[in-house]
Amino acid sequence: MSEYIIEMLHITKRFPGIIANDDITLQLKKGEIHALLGENGAGKSTLMSVLFGLYQPEEGEIRKDGEKVKIENPNDATALHIGMVHQHFKLVEVFTVLDNIILGIEPVKNGFVDRKAARKRIIELSERYGLAVDPDALISDITVGMQQRVEILKMLYRDNEILIFDEPTAVLTPQEITELLQIMKNLAKEGKSILFITHKLNEIMAVSDRCTVIRKGKYVGTVNVAETSKEELSRMMIGRDVQFTVDKADAEPGEVVLSIENMSVASRIHHNLAVKNVSMQVRSGEIVSIAGVDGNGQSEFIQALTGLEKLANDAETKITLCGIDITKKSVREKTKAGLSHIPEDRHKHGLILDYKLEENMVLQRYWQPEFQKNGFIKRAEVTAYSEELQKRFDVRSGQGSKTVVRSMSGGNQQKAIIAREMDKEHKLLIAVQPTRGLDVGAIEYIHKQIIADRDRGAGVLLVSYELDEVMKLSDRILVMYEGELVGELDPKKTDVQELGLYMAGAKRNR
Repeated sequence: MSEYIIEMLHITKRFPGIIANDDITLQLKKGEIHALLGENGAGKSTLMSVLFGLYQPEEGEIRKDGEKVKIENPNDATALHIGMVHQHFKLVEVFTVLDNIILGIEPVKNGFVDRKAARKRIIELSERYGLAVDPDALISDITVGMQQRVEILKMLYRDNEILIFDEPTAVLTPQEITELLQIMKNLAKEGKSILFITHKLNEIMAVSDRCTVIRKGKYVGTVNVAETSKEELSRMMIGRDVQFTVDKADAEPGEVVLSIENMSVASRIHHNLAVKNVSMQVRSGEIVSIAGVDGNGQSEFIQALTGLEKLANDAETKITLCGIDITKKSVREKTKAGLSHIPEDRHKHGLILDYKLEENMVLQRYWQPEFQKNGFIKRAEVTAYSEELQKRFDVRSGQGSKTVVRSMSGGNQQKAIIAREMDKEHKLLIAVQPTRGLDVGAIEYIHKQIIADRDRGAGVLLVSYELDEVMKLSDRILVMYEGELVGELDPKKTDVQELGLYMAGAKRNR
């Protein structure tokens, strides 16, 4: 019997203009949690997609329990009891949570889908693993964090023994992350073998037995986690030392950039208001963070503010940007008034996936004289601008500016949005989960850019479920609970524990 339940030996996978995996070997032991670490675009998701049958390698072989296997599609992977939680969710948005979980393996009774049995099993799994979901909710109506839970439940529902987690904590709150890491430990104790892709070194140190590092598509090494450190792992991943603290001077707030009075937003999934009578301000030269457990109205608040969601009481609400009333303005008018927006869901609201990278880079500016003349796009200028942004923000893609965005890694898609939104002229930057899916080197760079934006005089409104990020970057912290702002805290005078009490609704000072 082989020591390894899965072996990926000398795997090479090529795409136009790039070798995504270059002779990589990865060996997974039965019952272990094995982390896969690498920069954005290093080839981690590609390697796992080869194991799950989404891609076919040009070279190399896969073995299960020592026997060579051929995985030509995800059905072959499922038959081998291999499951995968994808970084970019594989969900049917017009289906319910229940339908997505059972899709492809529907329980049947008397010729009909046995929804009662499926519902019972899903509820049992959700309670057992602390992954609360509403089986009847449409995927299109639930938050990104909730969709992540559905993906995990899909895998657990299929009784898979080899579990691939591709950035599973990217959209979870700190409490949910702690719960998920415990779930992973419990699954490993039950004999399941886990491949865990993450950029978060703390998570690797907390749960992983071994860690394989790849850099720019090549194998760097495999280490026992108990015998290494965060600093050593980051050096292996990036090839240099990374600064884990954020250096910033005290804020010098100026005039009010954003003023919101009495904002309410209806919920998409129940009859109550998702946002209830919220009033707040952001000044130039300060970073204001909104902290809260996912699903407490932050998404609806930002979407209503940026023009992606309707206000419930637009007659009573007043939103001003640098003194201009933008309450009923369109998305483009808000953009022209000086608003930049890094959205929560990069696929739904941040990018047009089947457009080229250069076209996505000018989505907010293509009508400006710099990029068009008499209604025709200046292609050479667009390409030059895109290539300059790619260089400055280290956005990697196989065919440069001509790359179709869908084919890029999630982290590089995120960096493209950040480059576009931070480069265009703006007075207010709204950043929702700006470092979601980014490696430590990219996070370090983006944090510096956000602070530099503040120091140039912009106001920054940050929404993040990473409490560490909130504490590092914020000049003021507002806490949202059940659609209301329940606390305003000074990051210098509070800690994560107190912040957690406000997020849970146990304390309020507003």
